[in-house]
Amino acid sequence: MLLDVGSLAVMGVTLGAVLGTAAKLLAVPTNPLEDELQALLPGSQCGQCGFVGCSQYAAALAKGDTPITLCAPGGKGTIEALAKKLGVEANADDHEEQAPQHAHIKEDLCIGCLRCVQECTSDAIVGANKQLHTIIVDQCHGCAKCFKVCPTEAIEMCTVPVTMAAWHWGKPQSEPAHH
Repeated sequence: MLLDVGSLAVMGVTLGAVLGTAAKLLAVPTNPLEDELQALLPGSQCGQCGFVGCSQYAAALAKGDTPITLCAPGGKGTIEALAKKLGVEANADDHEEQAPQHAHIKEDLCIGCLRCVQECTSDAIVGANKQLHTIIVDQCHGCAKCFKVCPTEAIEMCTVPVTMAAWHWGKPQSEPAHH
């Protein structure tokens, strides 16, 4: 019995060492600018910018292939932070700030077609084929992809109500120093 336990322990340590060494030797170097830009993005992975997720958008920003104004959930604050980091001019005048939203399914119109479930990037929609679907509001990041594909217009976008749990204090505006 002790021989079995001992041999499993030795195999575990050996395989762990091999995997650890392989991870270091085969690691793909990343651009530090991409990591910094990704840290500035909200991380909702909603795809509203046209990229699959925030890491792909950060990679495109680091290469200079895309404008800095595509992140809708980040708003003007994210646009300004990206502009500062990249050393470019931020023109967020035409950017319209939106209140946070979530999807809501009207039960009497839902036919259970699953189109919304297939589009949801945050797994916030629960339902089965030809059954009523529902939204887990805490999971929904308000990308409106489900709203766009619903054939019966059963999905509506609702503004997240301002409550103590959802309220955020805005960042203070910097004042010029008085001498």
